[in-house]
Amino acid sequence: MAVSKEILDKINESIDIVEVIGDFVTLKKKGHYYSACCPFHNEKTPSFAVTPAKGIYKCFGCGKAGDAIRFVMDIEGLSYIEAMKYLGKKYGIDIPEGPTKDIDFHKQNERESLLIILQYAKNYFQKILQEHDEGQSIGYSYFKERGFSDSTIKKFDLGYSLEEWEGLFKQAVKEGFSIEMLEKAGLVVRKENANDKNSVRHYDRFRARVIFPIHNVTGKVIAFGARILKTDKSQPKYLNSPETEVYHKSKILYGIYQAKQSIRQEDNCFLVEGYTDVISLHQAGIENAVASSGTSLTEDQVRLISRYTINITILYDGDIAGIKASMRGIDMILEQGMNVNVVTFPDSEDPDSYVRKLGGEEFKKYIKASKKDFISFKTALFLKETEGDPVKKAGVIREIVESISKIPDAIKRAVFFKQCSALMEIEEQTLISEYNKIVLKKNQEKKHEDAPPPDLPPDFFNPDYEPVQEEKKPELTSIEAHEREILRLIINYAPVKLEESKRLYEYVLEQVEDIDFHTDIYRRMLEMVKSEHDNGNLPDKGFFIQHNDEKIRNEAVDMLVSKYDYSPNWEKKFKIFITKEEDNLAEIIYSCVLKLKKLNVMFLLEQNKEQLKNNPSEEEQIRLMMIYTNLKKVDMELAKMIGNVISK
Repeated sequence: MAVSKEILDKINESIDIVEVIGDFVTLKKKGHYYSACCPFHNEKTPSFAVTPAKGIYKCFGCGKAGDAIRFVMDIEGLSYIEAMKYLGKKYGIDIPEGPTKDIDFHKQNERESLLIILQYAKNYFQKILQEHDEGQSIGYSYFKERGFSDSTIKKFDLGYSLEEWEGLFKQAVKEGFSIEMLEKAGLVVRKENANDKNSVRHYDRFRARVIFPIHNVTGKVIAFGARILKTDKSQPKYLNSPETEVYHKSKILYGIYQAKQSIRQEDNCFLVEGYTDVISLHQAGIENAVASSGTSLTEDQVRLISRYTINITILYDGDIAGIKASMRGIDMILEQGMNVNVVTFPDSEDPDSYVRKLGGEEFKKYIKASKKDFISFKTALFLKETEGDPVKKAGVIREIVESISKIPDAIKRAVFFKQCSALMEIEEQTLISEYNKIVLKKNQEKKHEDAPPPDLPPDFFNPDYEPVQEEKKPELTSIEAHEREILRLIINYAPVKLEESKRLYEYVLEQVEDIDFHTDIYRRMLEMVKSEHDNGNLPDKGFFIQHNDEKIRNEAVDMLVSKYDYSPNWEKKFKIFITKEEDNLAEIIYSCVLKLKKLNVMFLLEQNKEQLKNNPSEEEQIRLMMIYTNLKKVDMELAKMIGNVISK
């Protein structure tokens, strides 16, 4: 869908990169920039920096970089237009949606098409629930029996699918949606006739079920969960969408879109198992609740929560076998450096039933009184089974120490060792010795995977030591460094007017017109500057940091961002005034261009020498000597000019 430049410009002008990225990660102010643990790769030491003055972000660990639009595209896997729609919604700028029949799905990428179709299906299921007799009598009645209000039903986009084989399928095809995309969205199932391969039938995946749409963090419907209401042992109670281009169940949590703001405000996330647990808690005013939707907790889901809080409270139902089976989730949370508490409920109760029984306020009091840290919880859970059996008790202690070993923070580990010592009636030093054995074993296993680098820092073998892994880039040659510096100055200061009233980038284009750039990426970037100039556009930082080519984009951000900057205290407190680059741009760019010209002349001189070594003909030798003489004159003249600039 085409969006007018006027609307795109309006959105761009409204963007605050700290606000945008702050919706996904917790940023901490550090001088002129903000830092956080990178949301794109697993790390415990922050290497992700946001520079609001330049409107860019950069991870010095994995290399991800860009502006606010690129961040939304990367973090959510959105197209450019989808990201602009998200940002438009955030800043109250409406991007008009065209009617379904006007959409050419062949021109949409697959992801966009899937999201459009899933949105259509969500609207279809909602309409059936609200307006169809079957939807009202069965689906709507079920939700009302669960105590869900109309506003809650609307908040979670709940719906109903008819007890028909082709209800959604026929309506969607009639509206112009392709059968292929309906299949890819997981909404319809294709069935071939075993006796006739040319005979194909399609039917709705969800039939006679209440529908729970699953949203991503930006509110887009990406999948559905569906519960059957009638007793039918041949059918599963819950049926979910299959994995698609937009839905990966291990990376999403049910209710995260509705809960994310409350999670941030409460600085805690309640983790439950099912859809109705989440909805009932929200209905009772406890909105910081999400569900793993019946699947085992994954690292991606834990990291998703960590964008909003480091505190998780797991709400288990009374099923002891189920609780033991999900113990791995606790270790996973600890390993991410997060804090975890656990709450269990009386037999036959779950968060859904118990919050409806107690009400919101009493439920909160129960949570506060009943929550246990993971040590107390594991001890209480397993200790009863070890009575009179020292071997079993030793096994439980080892398991608890194994969990403590997952915690990256040394102070937290020390506190939990002390607590475990008191609860299990065992010497604290014994626990620490067991921990050291675990760490040693892990280090030995790791040695087989990758050998330690030379010149290790003195505290490398400390289990808490975690160096910041920065990108390793090959060292630049002199020519490469000066080519890069030319582009860096253009990207940072393209529109700045120099003394002769020319803009900086225009001056550079004139001066390097006859110079061949040797480095591929810088040659390409310079060609882009020329092309933008020829088209009447300004080749500024916005052009490069929004570029589709990731190498170009990352290189541009590298040129814009610096991990280090001088402190304002130098001027304010110590009265030490430092000359800023922008104050001497004319001299800097002039000097840089001269040095690049000289380096290119030196390169040509070396080429000339090599050609002379190849025993050319007498005529060719004379020609090369003349070229050499001229190049030498130019080289000396440039050296003189550079000397004059430096001596000023």
